[in-house]
Amino acid sequence: MTPTQVAERQTAEERREQILQAALTVFAERGYESASTDEIARRVGISQPYLFRLFSTKRDLVLATIQRCFDDTEELMRDAARGFAGGEALHAIGNAYLEWIQRDPIRLRAQLQAYAACEDVEIRRAVAHRFGALVDLVGELSGADPVDLSKFFAQGMLLNVLAMMRQFNEPQPWAARLIEGCMEDRSQPL
Repeated sequence: MTPTQVAERQTAEERREQILQAALTVFAERGYESASTDEIARRVGISQPYLFRLFSTKRDLVLATIQRCFDDTEELMRDAARGFAGGEALHAIGNAYLEWIQRDPIRLRAQLQAYAACEDVEIRRAVAHRFGALVDLVGELSGADPVDLSKFFAQGMLLNVLAMMRQFNEPQPWAARLIEGCMEDRSQPL
């Protein structure tokens, strides 16, 4: 049985899921402008016309991957905060997120590519809406005030940058100072 024959047995929803996973990786590696739907289709083992039957345009596909990234991030945060409140919830969310971005750098790269693609108005609106929903969610889960929410997200963005530069395993002295400062700040009660 050829891979194409196996692929024909999958439902559209199963194939859609495979396309989203491949697209997430390609967009993370290349960004919105340089990502190729042909490459995504090849990675999944389908034709480009079939990809466009499930996602009308490249923008629709990138928007779906952005939604998936934010959905996964929200799920991670909800799970991490379960059973915690206040500063403990923030710390649990931060720890879970930090572990996740170190374990799965493709997700982090995809997230950063989504911010970089905000020159596109539709993408900017989707990213801003979903980022705002994350801020609201963390506020709801922790009860943090605007100052603590700002500090939480500012440190998260700094940690994103450090993770992309692979500064967690063997940090350079400057990175070690920043990481230490973030971790020390997170150990203080809010």
